[in-house]
Amino acid sequence: MKRFAYFISDGTGITAETLGNALLAQFDKLQFTRVTLPYIDSTEKANNAVAKINQAAKDSGAPAILFDTIVDKNIRSIIDTADAFKVDIFEAFLHPLEQELATESSYSVGKSHSPADSTRYLNRIDAVNFALDNDDGARTRHYEDADVILVGVSRSGKTPTCLYLAMQFGIKAANYPLTEEDMLDLRLPDSLQKHKHKIFGLTIDPERLSAIRTERKANSRYASLKQCYHEVDEVEFLYERENIPYISTTDKSIEEISTRILDSTGLKRSLD
Repeated sequence: MKRFAYFISDGTGITAETLGNALLAQFDKLQFTRVTLPYIDSTEKANNAVAKINQAAKDSGAPAILFDTIVDKNIRSIIDTADAFKVDIFEAFLHPLEQELATESSYSVGKSHSPADSTRYLNRIDAVNFALDNDDGARTRHYEDADVILVGVSRSGKTPTCLYLAMQFGIKAANYPLTEEDMLDLRLPDSLQKHKHKIFGLTIDPERLSAIRTERKANSRYASLKQCYHEVDEVEFLYERENIPYISTTDKSIEEISTRILDSTGLKRSLD
């Protein structure tokens, strides 16, 4: 049975989505239609949200699953009338913390995503700009400032991983595509040699790589299975010879790739 899952918040809804999806992921045999309703910050919006949830429950024949981070008590009282199994994230975690810390929560809307003048927020902005400026080997003169330099064949996941590292952790990540020309001598390009200690390699299953490249350039040598096998074999040989740590991105999410890179390199997450 397909169930509706709602993520509701009087802020962005990111916290409800993150924790809710993490819980739903444990039920991989079930299908969920996921709906996010952010900025439910008035009684009118709350009543509209309840109407949508109740209609979804009626259409599916089962109560919706509701994850929420509603702070306002009046809005919460309306949301509580919905035909849904409710997971009140703040109530589940904040109340025990209040007891342990002997301090009441501020119950402020959007507190966890407020940029203010926090060091973390500024670091993330700076890191995102760095990732964009140093994408795809376009510039190499700023590699001195990089925390990590991702290398790999074209379409192995370097750019999205760099951006995720920047946005989530404030890591300055550059990336450099290893081309067929770079592999002629089976050595790192000169622009990377002196930064070898910062390099982390990505690889990918050749058949998966061929499928990805076909979406970009169908019926090309670039996307052919033979070419993909050749490039992947060569780059993995280079990693082994140069003692460069690397992982396969074939069956891993961007989140897992990034976390494994941080764990392997010992880079600190910018969370302050």
